[in-house]
Amino acid sequence: MNKLGHILPVNRTLLICAAMSGGLLVAAFLFEYVGGLAPCKMCIWQRWAHVALILTALSGLLIPTQIRAKPALMCVVVAAMISAAIAGFHAGVEWQLWDGPSGCTASLNSSGDMSLLVDQLLATPVVRCDEVPWSLFGISMAGWNSILSLDIAGFALMSWVANRQAG
Repeated sequence: MNKLGHILPVNRTLLICAAMSGGLLVAAFLFEYVGGLAPCKMCIWQRWAHVALILTALSGLLIPTQIRAKPALMCVVVAAMISAAIAGFHAGVEWQLWDGPSGCTASLNSSGDMSLLVDQLLATPVVRCDEVPWSLFGISMAGWNSILSLDIAGFALMSWVANRQAG
């Protein structure tokens, strides 16, 4: 194990990754329940990716040796990358770079038939995936989630590389 491997042992990295992902979930729930920003369908998908990351990291902590915990660390990398991909896709939908999933965005019928328009408006989700409800420095919550999930993946991967010679 090299110097970085002593600083970032697998178990410590798993704990830090679980805490970082947990922090993102806590922030999401604070935005929802304190800030009043209800999540859209894609926001919920991102939350599930973080739940998977946390459960994977915590299960890796139950494994007694670092050698056997390394696969859990790689699973954390994969879960963080999935979270980043979902969040990045969501950010692209918010900024109208591409279409989101059906039932998550609003595209109104412009045929002129008023009854179709009313039906379409009533079927439109209350929380749309293609609107930015909040941003910081021009980056939406989905954008920040993508960036921070990539940070988690990079951190876990760096630890895995640093510890790869130990067994």
